[in-house]
Amino acid sequence: MTHICIPYGRRHLEADIPTSLCNGIYEAPAPLPASDEQAEVQRALDHPIGSLPLEDLAAGKRTATVIISDHTRPVPTRILLPPLLARLRQGAPNLSITLLVATGCHRATTPQELNAMVGEELAATERIIIHDADNPHTLRQIGKLPSGGDLILNTVALDCDLLIGTGFIEPHFFAGFSGGRKCILPGIASRKTVMANHCSAFIQSPSARTGCLEGNPIHQDMVSAARQAKLAFILNVVINSDKKILKAVAGSPEAAHKAGCDFINSFCRIKIPKSDIVITSNGGYPLDQNVYQSVKGMTAGEAACRDGGVIIIAASCSDGHGGEAFRHVLAASSSPDQLLERLAHIPADETTPDQWQYQILARIQSRHTVIVVTTDCPHELLRSMHLEAASTLQEALDMAMERVGHQPRIAVIPDGVSVVVSSE
Repeated sequence: MTHICIPYGRRHLEADIPTSLCNGIYEAPAPLPASDEQAEVQRALDHPIGSLPLEDLAAGKRTATVIISDHTRPVPTRILLPPLLARLRQGAPNLSITLLVATGCHRATTPQELNAMVGEELAATERIIIHDADNPHTLRQIGKLPSGGDLILNTVALDCDLLIGTGFIEPHFFAGFSGGRKCILPGIASRKTVMANHCSAFIQSPSARTGCLEGNPIHQDMVSAARQAKLAFILNVVINSDKKILKAVAGSPEAAHKAGCDFINSFCRIKIPKSDIVITSNGGYPLDQNVYQSVKGMTAGEAACRDGGVIIIAASCSDGHGGEAFRHVLAASSSPDQLLERLAHIPADETTPDQWQYQILARIQSRHTVIVVTTDCPHELLRSMHLEAASTLQEALDMAMERVGHQPRIAVIPDGVSVVVSSE
């Protein structure tokens, strides 16, 4: 027998599966974190990719805007900002700098959260503005996206001499990877622009998948947005599950971002044969607290599972569905296929919040049975959303085998959000 251990909440679930049925246990062997995180950031700034050094870019400039991630992202901003700001002021001692918090369509960052993000000293001394995707007085349209959507961005980013972005790069379940151009779209874009970018047609594209940038229409819109905004320089990091910096990249928004994505691909892209049953998770707490977030882990299962197969995801979902609109749309649909058919006819400019999340879940459900393993969420709630439920991994395996037969090929991906799956 092969013993498996799957993250669940703050603990793990365990089970044994017949070794003869197991295609493999697939994990990403993350590199060791940088021995000196500050030194790694300085190294990246010393050797910018495809760009002049930041201090040279700042020379002769009067104003600069530095985009920083908001409270929902685990970016080590308090490590990134001090050397970045120092180099800007080295190049232009009188430079007027504004920090723009890229909230996207999230709520505003609180003062307490801001202190935690940047440190109390910088929070007290630097000019900081929090983006509001719904405030017409701070937004301006500057053009169109390749998709035809209106590009409407925060004027603080548009009305400066030098625009810089910070952030982190990780696999993203429909943009391919986070980081780079995402500080512009969705980071400082209007809600209208974000909704158009996350439209039904784009989400349904086979190229809008984890780890895929080539031909990805969502990524293409984002790159165009960054170019039109004149994003000049980025400082991004790759971090591990402990939020420690593995690598920093700096320089040209496109070249430096590609270098970061290539680094992630070097250790987290895994080939997995198409399997009848895929067992995975959302990486445990805090990412598996609701169904909404757990869709991300399901996409790893989707990439490795054959049509008609079963995805088993261990996810506590202790907070339930994660969004009433998300739950209601799924529950009100007669089937995933019926929901996908309806979504296919919604124009880009009529995209609604959370549409992409229930569309991705419906897409997965239309081709696979999804069994959520949890003792922390009412099973009736899950079934109302066209999900199946089990209390143990063994119970879920028994249910899956009833569907696909008793000699299935099984793949195990302990942490579905930490890998980029390439099917064999």
